[in-house]
Amino acid sequence: MTDNNLVPEPQPSIFDAVNDVLKDEEASRRVMMNPALAKGFPNGHPVAPAEHNDDTCACGNHHGQCGCSDDEQSDGNDIPLKAVDDIGRATAEDVREALHQVIDPELGIDVIDLGLVYGIEIDELGRAIITMTLTTPACPLTDLIEDECASTLAGLVEEFRIDWTWDPLWTMDRITPEGRDQLAALGFNFENMPTY
Repeated sequence: MTDNNLVPEPQPSIFDAVNDVLKDEEASRRVMMNPALAKGFPNGHPVAPAEHNDDTCACGNHHGQCGCSDDEQSDGNDIPLKAVDDIGRATAEDVREALHQVIDPELGIDVIDLGLVYGIEIDELGRAIITMTLTTPACPLTDLIEDECASTLAGLVEEFRIDWTWDPLWTMDRITPEGRDQLAALGFNFENMPTY
C-alpha cells in the first residue's frame, strides 16, 4: 500500500543534466549562467588543464583561422579585444556583445554604437577591463553607466572595471553606421552638424 501524502522524489534539474554531460561542476555552473559558453567545449566536454593547448584565441577559434593576432582580436570595429580564452570563460567578444545593452541615457544609443568603448580586455582571472570614454569629460553619468554595465555583465564575467579615459577625446566620427542610423531615426541630422 502506498501513502499518497508522501513528498515526491526530487526530479533531476537542468543543472544535473548539464553536469552529467560536462562532468565538471564549475564548468556546469558557468554554462548555466551563460549558455553561449557551451560552444567553447570541444566535443561537448571541458578540456582538462593538462590537455588544454594554447592555440585558441579570444574569439574561440584557432589562430590563423579567424584572422586574429595572438593577443588581440579585431573584426573591423576598431575596439581592441584582448582575452585569455579559457574553457568556460567569457571572451572579450562576449563582453562587447553584452555592452550593446548599455544605453547612453542622454542619447538613447548603446555605448558600442556610440563609439564610447575604446578597448576590452579579459585577464587571466576572468575579469573584464573596459576602456571607455564619454561624449564630454564634464558628463555626470559615469555612475549610471557603471551601474548599467554591472547589471549587464553580471553572470558573464567574475568582475569588471571601467578605466575612464579622455585621450583621445570622443568625436562623432567614432559613431558606428548602426549608431548613425539610430540617431538619424531620432531626428539627428549629421549633414548640418558643426565640424571642429
